[in-house]
Amino acid sequence: MNFAKLFLLIFIPLVGCNKNTAQGPPLPPETMYFPSNNSNIWETQSATSLGWDTNAIQPLYDYLAAKHTKSFMILVNGRIVMEQYFNGHSASATWQWNSAGKTLTAATIGIAQQEGLLQINNKASQYLDTGWTSEVLEKENLITVRHLLTMTSGLNDASNLVIKSNLTYLADAGTRWSYSNVFQKLMDIVASASGQDFRDYYASKLRDRIGMEGTWNFGPIFKIYYSNTRSMARFGLLALNKGKWNGDQVLNEDYFNSCVASSQTINPSYGYLWWLNGKTSYMVPGGQTVFPGALVPNAPSDMFAAMGAADQRIYVVPGRKMVVIRMGDASDPNNPSFALSGFDNALWEKINAVIH
Repeated sequence: MNFAKLFLLIFIPLVGCNKNTAQGPPLPPETMYFPSNNSNIWETQSATSLGWDTNAIQPLYDYLAAKHTKSFMILVNGRIVMEQYFNGHSASATWQWNSAGKTLTAATIGIAQQEGLLQINNKASQYLDTGWTSEVLEKENLITVRHLLTMTSGLNDASNLVIKSNLTYLADAGTRWSYSNVFQKLMDIVASASGQDFRDYYASKLRDRIGMEGTWNFGPIFKIYYSNTRSMARFGLLALNKGKWNGDQVLNEDYFNSCVASSQTINPSYGYLWWLNGKTSYMVPGGQTVFPGALVPNAPSDMFAAMGAADQRIYVVPGRKMVVIRMGDASDPNNPSFALSGFDNALWEKINAVIH
């Protein structure tokens, strides 16, 4: 599949409070806020107080609604600056993350490593047993956990169904970047290393520690996470703070920094299942073409993102202490991309009109 240049999706306006939102006195902009793990109350900050152009807010809303958005949310220093629901969606409604949920898997792998259950530089077969692919043993033994994290296993990507007969040789591990569902074997690795179902381990070690809600749906082909918008925002806030949640270092900072740094030179715009802006080139799902330039030209160069099919997005912008969430149907129903789409850059143009 061929995709246009990925363009970024983010905005930063103000919305009124809903029944779960409390507006308190503004705190200094450098103070990071974390919502309670046991409450839906969440502090807000106005767009006006940030010096944004409020006249550009309605055009952004109109664009989001026209592009089949269900929810959109902006945090700055952890506080809600915008929270808006569209097309019949609500704050309590759940929606699928699609491949944006890959980043939850990357975080769970990191937690298992810091607990001494696994090492990402070890062979995947150490946790999956030999013969988990249809490769000859010599080639299978080249594949490490890290190769699965970075989409460089070298396994055949022709099918989304991750079964042994489909896991055939295309290239030596580490020599080819290819976006595929093979990453799902990471969930099996966590289950093997921890002695628990992946979903249970994830829930106790990550979800519950930051007050998220949500569940995994393990289908025959796709393993998809569902949650409400604020739960997605909580994970974005954890990422903004390099794995720390209100003083609790949930995910090791060094590991997190590796998640959002170029993981290899073939596609420098990809980390450990995170997409990275501001690099010299990028690749997209479904092809081997290398495109020059940044992933999302209109977005800040330090932005990194969790991206899923039909334009599910978590954008994290460290330089602005900002997290942006978008959930919904595909912005272009005729081109429901796996991860990247032209929607992003157009959206970032409208966001920039507000925040600049």
